[in-house]
Amino acid sequence: MDLLSGTYLLAVLLACIVFQSGAQEKNYTVREELPENVLIGNLLKDLNLTLDPDVPLSSPLQFKLVYKTGDVPLVRVEENTGEIFTTANRIDREKLCSGIFSENRCFYEVEVAVLPDEVFRLVKIRFLIEDINDNAPLFPSTVINISIPENTAINSRYSVPSAIDPDIGANGIQHYELLKGQNVFGLDIIETPEGDKWPQLIVQQILDREQKDTYVMKIKVEDGGSPPRSSTAILQVTVTDVNDNRPVFKENDIEVSIPENAPVGTSVSQLHATDADLGSNAQIHFYFSNQISSLAKRLFAIDNATGLITIREPLDREESPVHKLTILASDGSSTPSRATVTVNVTDINDNVPSIDTRYIINPVNGTVLLSEKAPLNTKIALITVMDKDADLNGKVTCFTDHDVPFRLKPVFDNQFLLETATFLDYEATREYAIKIVASDSGKPPLNQSAMLLIKIKDENDNAPVFTQPIIGLSIPENNAPGTQLTKISATDADSGRNAEISYILGSDAPPIFNLDRRTGILTAVRKLDREKQDRYSFTVLAKDNGMPPLQTNATVTVSVLDQNDNSPAFTHNEYNFYVPENLPMYGTVGLITVTDADSGENAAVTLSILNGRDNFIIDPLTGVIRPNITFDREQQGSYTFQVKAVDGGRLQRSSTAKVTINVVDVNDNRPVFVIPSSNYSYELVPTSSSPGSVVTKVFAVDNDTGMNAELRYSIIGGNSRGLFTIDQLTGNITLKEKVITSDHGLHRLVIKVNDLGQPESLYTIALVHLFVNETVTNSSYVQELVRRNMETPVGQNIGDGEITPQTNDYVKIIIAIIAGTMTVILVIFVTALVRCRQTPRHKVVQKNKQSGEWVSPNQENRQIKKKKKKKKRSPKSLLLNFVTIEESKPDDPGHEHINGTLDIPVELEEQTMGKYNWATTPTTFKPDSPDLAKHYKSASPQPTFQIKPETPVPPKKHHVIQELPLDNTFVVGCDSLSKCSSSSSDPYSVSECSCQGGFKTPGPIHTRQL
Repeated sequence: MDLLSGTYLLAVLLACIVFQSGAQEKNYTVREELPENVLIGNLLKDLNLTLDPDVPLSSPLQFKLVYKTGDVPLVRVEENTGEIFTTANRIDREKLCSGIFSENRCFYEVEVAVLPDEVFRLVKIRFLIEDINDNAPLFPSTVINISIPENTAINSRYSVPSAIDPDIGANGIQHYELLKGQNVFGLDIIETPEGDKWPQLIVQQILDREQKDTYVMKIKVEDGGSPPRSSTAILQVTVTDVNDNRPVFKENDIEVSIPENAPVGTSVSQLHATDADLGSNAQIHFYFSNQISSLAKRLFAIDNATGLITIREPLDREESPVHKLTILASDGSSTPSRATVTVNVTDINDNVPSIDTRYIINPVNGTVLLSEKAPLNTKIALITVMDKDADLNGKVTCFTDHDVPFRLKPVFDNQFLLETATFLDYEATREYAIKIVASDSGKPPLNQSAMLLIKIKDENDNAPVFTQPIIGLSIPENNAPGTQLTKISATDADSGRNAEISYILGSDAPPIFNLDRRTGILTAVRKLDREKQDRYSFTVLAKDNGMPPLQTNATVTVSVLDQNDNSPAFTHNEYNFYVPENLPMYGTVGLITVTDADSGENAAVTLSILNGRDNFIIDPLTGVIRPNITFDREQQGSYTFQVKAVDGGRLQRSSTAKVTINVVDVNDNRPVFVIPSSNYSYELVPTSSSPGSVVTKVFAVDNDTGMNAELRYSIIGGNSRGLFTIDQLTGNITLKEKVITSDHGLHRLVIKVNDLGQPESLYTIALVHLFVNETVTNSSYVQELVRRNMETPVGQNIGDGEITPQTNDYVKIIIAIIAGTMTVILVIFVTALVRCRQTPRHKVVQKNKQSGEWVSPNQENRQIKKKKKKKKRSPKSLLLNFVTIEESKPDDPGHEHINGTLDIPVELEEQTMGKYNWATTPTTFKPDSPDLAKHYKSASPQPTFQIKPETPVPPKKHHVIQELPLDNTFVVGCDSLSKCSSSSSDPYSVSECSCQGGFKTPGPIHTRQL
């Protein structure tokens, strides 16, 4: 042996000392549901791997994850560093280890090969999966029904179906809670030897079905996670009549064994139970508990009457070797008896071995490509053989069926490494088909085989070259699927398979393109849409079939040309605009917005109106809608038409949208009285009416809407003493005070109704006649009074004494007696004054004339001249009119001058002046109603007052409250409201008038001093 050979053997020996060839295991603990790229461990450090610098390696140290083709690995191993990371495929303990409830039994295993062969070892990594609280406990049903007999003793317990939580340990079920137990029921938790928690319902009070037969509560289950998860179910307890004996099983725990090939219908176990009750209470009903697995319910059946358990579907020991069946026997009572049947499924040799091939050298199209320069003991694949059967039926041997330069090397139980046994020769054999056979030890044995193809290849040292490094394309959109865009070509200086080129789209290529691997033809598999994307840029790869393969990339740019394939799009399918009815013509109604996803002329949109009857116009470019008419909501409240949008493409596209223009109300209609229907009507008010009773009502309507149609009623005239009042909302007129004798007769009320419109309220006035008397003995007389009152100005109060004819005669007699007596006394008094000559003659004359005025009024109409000086008065109540009478010296011995100051409510003066056209007949009255305008010389109602003389008036100024006259003997009225002045803006201020009046017939006057 020369020196060189000795040195080589020493290096190999040192490498074997540092890296012991063979198998090795490593355990890690990892939580489930970790995100991607979480570091789990480092094989290089955790296995204490060290490299001897004196030992040459054919390639750098590499860690290779070994997994079956098609499997999705849950971890990733960095080839250079040996670091283990989580992947995007998250670890789910409940899915990975379903049915395993022990916290330390859920493992995930992978194998990692440490390369190259000079330091090769196979590492089995076992990951212990830690549970996290990612599942909430759930009851089997959202509504749990329990029946409890009414004679149940206090502290009796009833089982409640347990909840199920896939999590384990502290994350499993920890607590049950009864909500809204109503102090009748409580809840206790029983923990089984297996650690299961069973809730039990406790009766805490005596039940009486006749008083209450149903209780509805909630039961809450909570796990021990942080934070805890919980769920609730409705617990409905039905109180039933008595059944005091439960069924009793002959055996509570039964264990049977049955072969897995037992046919369907085979008897598994016969349960026996007895019940001490009689009749229907002794009829036993067998059924499975809801706590058994869904698999057991599917595989087994139980006869409800006999308790015979049979096989419903074929068994499979490999799927589940043991089935635990919980059987309940119920005689109709709320608490069934429980028995457990454990079914052990025995094995038969019914499963052939399986061969799982996990490649260490990645195959290409199912074939392993191996260089002819591969060294001895090159690891190719990990072969795992398994048999689901048990004992000898599951013991498997593995071998190849003929001589090949490869061997199977055992590493773990039922796991073998396929590696090279001799040097390979490409010229001698270019490929191998290795048949791997796995055979179990059953009687008879069952075999399984798998083929593994290995091709020997030359070395590859030339990469493909593109004829164009940058490829630019322009394609119209809306192409047919599968349209060829271009053909990409490349060349390779190698020969054989190393010169065979495959064309591949780069990872940045969108899925809309497809590249034929063999021909290099680039196609668009779907229609291109410029509106979604107008330019694509991606890479294509040219890859040869060498091992390792070499590749080159080129850049492809695709520009998508526009076509008119999009119709104009309105922002809304329907537009609703609201405009006031006083919007002028050509004012702006609203704006219609439309877009077009195309570009250039294809996106130039023009708008027009369809079926609009020329009521509206629209700007074809901006979309502004303007009215070509004036609006009147009362005539038409809305307009609907279609707007059409047309683009400018060669083949034009269009779309339409519905436009609705709603006309908003403006206060442009006055209220209209419906009740009373005529100014000539009247209502009887019996003198026996009590204060607060409704004597009549008024009612008006308004054609506007909203606040513009909200109406308010008020009395603005004819109610000087405040005998009546009106409800401003309903229009009900009620009696305010008790009727006295002076109130008898006809009263005329001036009623005003106004709306609450903005910015200006509109109103209307109506007349209401009320005849105060016990009965209407002479309706013609009352109608005549109404007719005469209609000739009196609206501002003049009517009703101060229109009483019955019989009362009138009686009053006239009394007045005549009083007048005669007063005349005699006055003559005696005047004579005494003349004789005594105690005062100047002109004072006596003046006083006598004044006395004569009140005692014997002139029967002719006397003219009252204008007062020379106006007097200011302070505001008084709006419900009363006041008259101030002042004495003055006469200028003419044949006539008298009376200066009167009239105080009227400003409401009547200001709200009516200039706001109602008295030149036209009000629309609230019938055509035959009198024209109220004839009573006025100005634009607003003229205030008037009435007064009757009764006794001489002393020179001292006084106020006279308006009374109802007996026969309207004395009338004083203002000539015009233009003679009145109001110097205050206060709504309760009083204006003054200069009035003239005269006497018609003598009559008394009723006065009240204030």
